[in-house]
Amino acid sequence: MPITLLDDLDQALVQALMLSGRVPFSRLAEVLEVSDQTVVRRYRRLRGEGLIRVIGRPVGHRVGLVESWLRLQCPPDTALSVADALARRPDISWVNLNSGGTEVQCITRARSREEHDELLLRQLPRTRRVVAITAHSVLRSFTGGPRHWRGLDVLTARQLAELADPVPERHGERVRLDAAEQAMFAVLARDGRAGYPELARAAGLSESTARRRLDHLRELGAYYLDVEVDPRLLGFETQATLMITITPAALAAAGAALATHPQVPFAAAITGSANLVAITICRDNDALYTYLTEQIGALEGVQHVEVVPQLRSVKRAGMLMDGTRLVDPPTA
Repeated sequence: MPITLLDDLDQALVQALMLSGRVPFSRLAEVLEVSDQTVVRRYRRLRGEGLIRVIGRPVGHRVGLVESWLRLQCPPDTALSVADALARRPDISWVNLNSGGTEVQCITRARSREEHDELLLRQLPRTRRVVAITAHSVLRSFTGGPRHWRGLDVLTARQLAELADPVPERHGERVRLDAAEQAMFAVLARDGRAGYPELARAAGLSESTARRRLDHLRELGAYYLDVEVDPRLLGFETQATLMITITPAALAAAGAALATHPQVPFAAAITGSANLVAITICRDNDALYTYLTEQIGALEGVQHVEVVPQLRSVKRAGMLMDGTRLVDPPTA
């Protein structure tokens, strides 16, 4: 079925929420110069129809999650079933079907090294539907997660400044989440705008304590808000994964450059022969070609680029995909 693009106001609302996911509706209305009722009605429709979802997520490396980028080769008649099965695992946050329907890419977010190794060494190799596995450890993220996608350009400079809500970036000692904080994240994974009364009930805390805990996690750089939306609803038809091989001396500079590109919502240094991965979102194939030749080609130290086209998004940031709709995964 043809995809109906979100209109200008809906896109402005999406970009505003990318900048400040829990901003009050009254403030959104003020910045977007519409009525409170219009903002509430638009948001409820978009969320109710599964077209957007504000989610709250822990920052993996800050809370000790073991993250890997996996590429699974499958026979053409089994790849979709493998992707669907992976998408239903709580320790896998992203699943894409790529490359002629024979490759599944996914990102693992295991709670421990043991859980991660169990998946790679025992569970995946047991299925005959997977004929090859390549696992890349994520060494350093350059963009994605707390650093929101820059590709949507609807708001004015004034509106961007009024909604700017930078997330602190911290390194060093890991943050250990207790049971109450994990319970709050379980709620935020489905609704990043959940009220403090709901978060407090889930965590068994008072509302003031729940608010204070969440604010503290944000200050520690252990928590961020994001907006999930199918890029096709915003007019971006072409998505691809770039597996880039670059000289080690140029890796940091290339990663920093990718973080400024509006075509790249996620880029990270990884292990393997290709040491830099980037997800790209472009208006069409011609825009992807221009990006590859003019911007990727201009990066110093690039030795090889593999372009893997994305055929279907099966899971995005923990949400299952049904066409362009975001659907809650089944509860454990």
